Amino acid sequence: MRPLLPYGRHSINEDDIKAVISVLEGGWLTTGPAVDAFESALATQAEVASCISVSSGTAALHTAYAAMRLGSGDEVVTTPMTFVATASTAVALGARVVFADVEEDTANLDPRAAEAAMTSSTRAVAAVDYAGHPAELDALREVAHAGGALLLEDAAHSVGSTYRGRPVGGLADLTTFSFFPTKNLTSAEGGAVLTNHPDLARQARQFRTVGLVRDPALQRHPELGPWHQEVHELGLNYRLADVLCALGNSQLSRLATFRSRRAELVARYQQLLGEVPGLRLPVARPHVDPTWHLYAVRVLEGRRREVYDGLRSAGIGVQVNYLPVYWHPLFEDLGYRRGQCPVAEAFYAEQLSLPLYPDLTNSEQDRVVEELRRVLEG
Repeated sequence: MRPLLPYGRHSINEDDIKAVISVLEGGWLTTGPAVDAFESALATQAEVASCISVSSGTAALHTAYAAMRLGSGDEVVTTPMTFVATASTAVALGARVVFADVEEDTANLDPRAAEAAMTSSTRAVAAVDYAGHPAELDALREVAHAGGALLLEDAAHSVGSTYRGRPVGGLADLTTFSFFPTKNLTSAEGGAVLTNHPDLARQARQFRTVGLVRDPALQRHPELGPWHQEVHELGLNYRLADVLCALGNSQLSRLATFRSRRAELVARYQQLLGEVPGLRLPVARPHVDPTWHLYAVRVLEGRRREVYDGLRSAGIGVQVNYLPVYWHPLFEDLGYRRGQCPVAEAFYAEQLSLPLYPDLTNSEQDRVVEELRRVLEG
C-alpha cells in the first residue's frame, strides 16, 4: 500500500535540529534568551510592539481574552467556522459566545452578521483567518470599536499573511498565533499573543506567567525584599520553553520559503483542478496575500463523504475543517442549536482539505489530483 499523504505536516531541517541542540547544551531550558529572541523576531516580522509567547494556540486565545478582562456577563461575537478553542476559551472565563455567520466565499466572519449579533454586553469580536485568508479586518475593527468592543484576530492559520499590504499580527487589538506542527511554522507546540496596546501586553504577559507581579513599583508589599513576587489576579503557567522557542525561531527564518512553496502548491491545485466538475475551489481577495494553511475545496452535490472515504482508502489523508463550533456537545448542552448560521453550515457540509505542506512534492500532489478525479468520475 502506498504511504499515507497527510493533509498537513511539519518541515524540519538540520538548522532546526542544531538550534534545539544548542539550547539543550546551554544554560537555559525555559524562560531564557531563546524566548526573548523568538518573541522579538515575531514582533519584528508582524510589525507589532509586543509579542508574548505561550504554550499553545489555545493558550494564546485564553491569554488574549484574559488580557481583555473578559468575564461573567460579557459576550464574544465570533464565527462557528473555526477550531473549538476560539469559543471555548471565552466560555472558560465565564463569557457567553454569540455566533455570527460567515462570508459565503471565504468562510470568514461576515462583518454585517457580526454587527447584527452585537449587544451592549459585547466585549470582543473574534475573527478567524480561515485557511490563511485574512478576515475583513478593517470592517470588523470598525464594527467592534463602534460597539465599545475590542477586535481579536485568531490568526492561527495566517502567520505570514498580509492584509492591504500589512502583515498579520498588529492589525487587531489582539492577535493570536498557533505553532502546532501542521501550521505555517512550528515550535512543536506553542502560540503567541501580539498587540500594540501596552496595558493589554502587560496583562497578557502576567496571565501567562501564573499572574506573578515582579515589578516593585506594581507590588503591594515591595518592602518584603528584592526576591519578592506576588499574585494579584488569577494567572496560569502558559510559558513556552526555550527549547521550543529555538525551534520556532529557526522556523521563522524560513517563513518566506514556506510561504512561497505553499503558494506554488495552491497555484498548481488551482490549475489542475480548475476544470474538474463537482468541485468549488478556494478564492483569494485582491487585497490579501495569504500564507495558505489549508487548501479547502468544496465537494458539491452531497458527495463530500463519498469523496472523503474514497481518498482516505487510497492513502490520501484529507480532513474536514471544521465542525461548526455550536454543533459540539459542549455547546449543545449550553443551549445552542443547529441552524443559526446557515452559510457556515452549508460550507461545512461541502468542505474538504487536501494535502498542503511545504515538503509535499509535485508528484505527490499529482497523485492527490489523480485520486480525486478518479473518485469524482467513478
